[in-house]
Parts: sequence; structure tokens; C-alpha cells
Amino acid sequence: MTVARVLPNVTGLDKTFDYLVPPGIDGPVVLGAIVRVELHGRRVGGWIVEIDPPDAHDPARLKPLAKVTGLGPPADVLALTEWAALRWAGRRREFLQAGSPPRAVRAMPPPNRTARVVEPRSPASTRLLEAGGGVLRLPPSSDPMPAVLSAAAVGPTLVVVPAPDEAVYLGSRLRRAGFTVAVLPNDWAAAAGGVDVVVGGRAAAFGPVPDLAAAVLLDEHDEALYSEASPTWNARDALIERCRTAGVPLLMVSPCPTVIALAGREPVRPPRQREREGWPVVEVVDRTDDEPWKRSQVTSALIRHLRDHERTVVCVTNVTGRARLLACRQCRELARCERCDAAVVQPDDTRLDCPRCGAARPLVCLACGAGRFANLRPGVSRLREELEAAANRPAVEVTAAGPDEPPPAGVYVGTEAALHRVRRADTVAFLDFDSQLLAPRFGASEQAMALLVRAARLVGRRDRGGRILIQTFLPTHDVVRAALHADPGLMVPGELARRQVLALPPFGAIAEISGKGADELVGGMIGASDIAVGGGAGQYVLKAADPLVLGAAINELERPPGSRLRIAVDPY
Repeated sequence: MTVARVLPNVTGLDKTFDYLVPPGIDGPVVLGAIVRVELHGRRVGGWIVEIDPPDAHDPARLKPLAKVTGLGPPADVLALTEWAALRWAGRRREFLQAGSPPRAVRAMPPPNRTARVVEPRSPASTRLLEAGGGVLRLPPSSDPMPAVLSAAAVGPTLVVVPAPDEAVYLGSRLRRAGFTVAVLPNDWAAAAGGVDVVVGGRAAAFGPVPDLAAAVLLDEHDEALYSEASPTWNARDALIERCRTAGVPLLMVSPCPTVIALAGREPVRPPRQREREGWPVVEVVDRTDDEPWKRSQVTSALIRHLRDHERTVVCVTNVTGRARLLACRQCRELARCERCDAAVVQPDDTRLDCPRCGAARPLVCLACGAGRFANLRPGVSRLREELEAAANRPAVEVTAAGPDEPPPAGVYVGTEAALHRVRRADTVAFLDFDSQLLAPRFGASEQAMALLVRAARLVGRRDRGGRILIQTFLPTHDVVRAALHADPGLMVPGELARRQVLALPPFGAIAEISGKGADELVGGMIGASDIAVGGGAGQYVLKAADPLVLGAAINELERPPGSRLRIAVDPY
């Protein structure tokens, strides 16, 4: 009699159960198969993670499988999900879901491969693939298609891109080039049967690719490759482990590779002049001599771009509303809440609100009673009015809460959403770039450079008139220098040195644990020799020399009953 070990697809449950495979059951009983089983009096879905395990329970005492729904993650992906659950201290079911088909697949289609080799291929990519993989640094405006073709010439290839729409577009280009292509998740069955190239978004790192020969990760720096849901994980590390286990090359392509991708790898890049030409012109507005009390984010350099009605200008700031930091013009006292002392914000022209406790009051200074305030940190709504006046033409506000397609305009102002929703621009201006450079995140510099890459793609190459305007009080910052010289490598040595001193990835692992039950959970780890614990009052930071050691230590902790925890390993 055959015994199947099943991991139920039940939220909060990460335990396996043994079931008997009844004779003549309809469907494929293989590793990764999706099944229905009886658990605590109800039928639930699950995955077969082992067949006839050596420590299986007595078959005579086991319940039978209720149903075989269809095929699921293949054996190599099954092993990867087990590693991922340890690496990111999460439930294995989350990764099994990422590797499962969106609809039931009862049988595997026959392979459909052409084994065609087409041109043009990238000589640099071909050399990297022959050397076992590596990092290819291309300017923002470069087409990654030759790099993908180089990998496809090796054999069955997995290509992971940041966004699903990019996967569809790349898939159509590969089909026109003569390859058979499966775009995940919709083409999961075709991918499992075998095609030349499997393409997909972040979850495609767990997609089926029989006889995998090479993998490509496009825009390795992109935040969309990170899952911020619990458990946190990223496609880059999953692909690195998958390719290492399979013994196949991984090609990571990016205009600004992260230091984790570069750890132990020297990037290959095009000739210096070609890389420089692939970036727009970057203009740095040094604001270090500005009078702090009289600062305005509408600088003279920005006004020149705004008043050129032939140019479409996108202005980026991550402060929503009208004002996020106010001070009384008469006594210069910062505007604070009378209840909790937090800085108040100005949502409109009539009142001040406290974002911490929710208190509201009229526009009155608590110190002197005056009613006029200086806006030290204006929000998008207030900036739109200022920019519209400075440009002498309409300006449109763009935020994540607004429409996906903003109305046509010559001037846009908004949060980072503007870089995603505006289709074309001539100038992108970062009004307060220091808020990105100094953000309280260990990857702030890399994320700031990623914003510049997105802006560069929006405005295009320098020979087509593309311009990026950076307003900053830190003109010598490594990221600003790297953008100014169109050389992202300038920021890498300093970033590596800082992370090594602080034992941050790739020189260590970090996890944030917060929420109800965090005190009890982390309390069991304090004093462990290989884990450093900091923080308190429901918010903790854990550090270890190795991510697998950290993940194992977290997974061994017993979750308190009724807890609502958020565990973020190497949070973006």
C-alpha cells in the first residue's frame, strides 16, 4: 500500500499528515500533486510532499486520499519551497501556492520545443553563461532581448521579470523570434510539459521548467521582485538557490545591480561611452546654501524646465496631502499636537490633524496664537498649486490613490506612482531626493538608484533630450555621483563597506518581528549565542551571520496562541 505525506493548504498550519492512497484513485499520485483530504472533519486541499516516507504511519490506521485534483509543483520546485520556508522563516504553503497552476491540470501535455538558435545574441551574455552565470549591467535604455536570446540558445530557459505585463510582452517577442513560450501563470500546463522559454513575474521563480538549462533575471534591482506579504521573499535569492542546486547558469541583468547580486561577482558592462549614452543628462541642484527658513522646492532650475512648454515635466515627491511639517511664521514654533506632541499635518486650508492620535484643531499656533504657518515640508496637493503658478500651465496630481491613466498635461506632480502611470516625459524632477537617500531602510541607497533608473526610462537617452533633475542637500552622496556620471558602480564600494561594518546582507541576515505576540515569541530567543536581538515593546530586530541560521531559529520558536505576527526577513 502507498502512503502519501500531505501538507494541507490551510492558513496558519505548517504540519504534514499521512494518508493512504486507495487503489484505483483517479489522477496522478506524484510528488507535488494537488489533492483533497479530510482534516478535522472537513475536506481541504493540499500537496503531496513525500511518497512512502520511511517514517510513515501504519497504513491500516490512515484515512484515504479523498481526491487527486491534478498536477502541482515538480520535484525540484518542491525542494526549493522547503529551502524557501527556512530561508524566509515562513509557511511552506505560501511557496507551494506560488508554484502551483491557477487551474487544475490533470495531465501533462507533450513537450513542444524547437531548439532554434537565432540572432542577435549578446556576446557578453554568452560569455557569462558559459562561465556559469553572472551579472550583466546594461544602461536603462538598452534592450535585454539579446541577453534572453543568449540564454535560450543554451536550452530550456526560465526568465523572470518584475511585472506580469512585461512577461506578456517579452513572451510575444520570443514567439516572433521562433521560440515556443509559456507565460506564467496562465500557461502553467505548457510550461510543465516543456517549451523553449518560460516567462513570468516574481512567482515564476517557482514555476515548472523541465530540463532547466539556464535562467535569466531581468531588472534584478526592481522592488516588484520582492514580496512584502508574509513571508517576505525575493525572486533573486530563490533563483540563485534554484540554479545552484540544478547546476545551471543564472544571468542577472540590471542597470544598477544590488550589492547582494554583486557579492562575489564582477559585473560585465558595455564600453564606458555606450553605457553613458544610454542614460539621460542628470542635473544636480545643490541646495546646501539655501536659507532653511525660506526654502522652496520650486527652484530656479526647475522653473526653467516648467516654463518650456515643449517639455513634459514630472515632479516627484513622496509627501501626500498639503503639508507634513509646519512652523509658526511669528514664533517659529513647530506645529505639534496638544494631546500627544506629534507633528500635525494640514490636510486642507481649514484645520490641522494629528496622524498619531487623530486630534483635529483650527489653524492656530499653540505657543503664540498666530494663524499663519510656514510649510516646511509641502505635500503633493500644495506643490501642485505652486508648480502650476510657476509653470503658467495646468498641473495634474498623480498618486497611488488616483486613476491609473492620469489626464494629459504638460506638468505632473505626485508620488513615485507618477513614474509608473505617466507614459512619457522629457524631464523628471526629484524635488526632495534626500528623503529617499536618508530613508530609515538598509537598502535606501539602492532604492534611490532604482528610482533614477525608472526616471531614466521615462525620459529616454541623452541624445533624445532626456533630463533628470535632482534637488538635494547631499550633492556628493554616492548615489548622486553615480547618476551624474552615469556609472552606478560608483555607489557600490561605499554601500558594501557600510553593510560589512553593520553585518547587513550580504554579510549577514536581518529580520523584523512585530505585532501582537512578538514579545513572547522573541523572549524565547534572547540569549541565543548566534542571534542578536534588539528593540522591544512589540517591535524587534534580529540579526545573524547566516540567513538559514536565522530562519531556522525563528521557525523553531513556538507561536503564542492568538498572536498576529509579522515576520519580515531581509525586508525591502
